[in-house]
Amino acid sequence: MSFASFDLTGRVAVVTGGAGVLGGAMARALAESGARIAILGRTKSRAEQMASSLRASGSDAMALTADVTSENALRTARAVLLGGWGRIDILINAAGGNVARSRTDNVAPFGMPIDAFDEVVKLNLHGSVVPSLVFGEAMAEQKKGCIINVSSMAAQMAMSGVLGYSVAKAGIDTFTKWMAVDLARRFGDGMRVNAIAPGFFITEQNRNVLVREDGSYTDRSKAVLAKTPMGRFGKPEEICGAIRWLCSDAASFVTGAVIPIDGGFSSFSGV
Repeated sequence: MSFASFDLTGRVAVVTGGAGVLGGAMARALAESGARIAILGRTKSRAEQMASSLRASGSDAMALTADVTSENALRTARAVLLGGWGRIDILINAAGGNVARSRTDNVAPFGMPIDAFDEVVKLNLHGSVVPSLVFGEAMAEQKKGCIINVSSMAAQMAMSGVLGYSVAKAGIDTFTKWMAVDLARRFGDGMRVNAIAPGFFITEQNRNVLVREDGSYTDRSKAVLAKTPMGRFGKPEEICGAIRWLCSDAASFVTGAVIPIDGGFSSFSGV
């Protein structure tokens, strides 16, 4: 009996939001598995800093600059990548996050600015759909490729304060399944689309919501941990095993799946 490989040597991976906490962890994991990494971000200096860090560790890496909601900018980035490395095998849609003005912690949803709702939905939903269409087109020509979206626990159950973010992430779940079906039927079983659904990890964007200035946990953090059977926040590297699996031939019959990485949060009723 032969076992499918987790090795990604020679494959080309694009990681949007790859300079962030979770995106950076995913990029490093793929690099350690042998992939060549293109870090895509809006800020050239941050993307280049991460790419330089990967190169210093012995990996092939480049920085690409683009807004993930801009089709034209992404097409330009795709041309640069294909011109340099000739192919695209993996896309990780890690760009996203909440928009402070869209939060409804201290105001009824009627007081939420509609343009803030639009902004958070565009960042988190359009910001995964558009890269998937642009980079996925190159994969379809190869008839082989892997797209991984990033969902959230907010897609699975009502979570206070994050209306727009929740709607966007619920859209990610549906988009993941729809795209998985369509690409496999049109281009064959080499085209796969999956998602991970992280539980609670402390990142640059949510730190002030979860941790006070003195380092103690906020009431929101305490509520999260009370519903997390493992009783702690996730560590960025704990996402990486699922990412390596989903990107590799070991997951060759997995598509349309949304994998929770949440310490049991989604399984616990709270009772």
